[in-house]
Amino acid sequence: MTLTSKQRAYLKGLAANLTPLFQIGKSNLTPEVTEAVAEAFNTHELIKISVLKGAEDDPAVMAGMLADRTGSTLVQVIGRKIVLYKENKDHKKIML
Repeated sequence: MTLTSKQRAYLKGLAANLTPLFQIGKSNLTPEVTEAVAEAFNTHELIKISVLKGAEDDPAVMAGMLADRTGSTLVQVIGRKIVLYKENKDHKKIML
């Protein structure tokens, strides 16, 4: 899904108040983390992830890989925070 600049700005505003659901540490992006994020999209449409300082990979690279693997859309990477969006057709909460 491609977001317009207005949709992206709206999602960024919503994400500002979110606390990170996941932390990625020195083991980087494991299949378990990817699976947990994919499962979280069953109940959440917008997810914030924190990348700890011990992680070796670049947060922007991890964000792209995570978005591809979960079928979500990358909203933003700011510092060590990643925000992903995936529309939930059954329980739609965010109206774009």
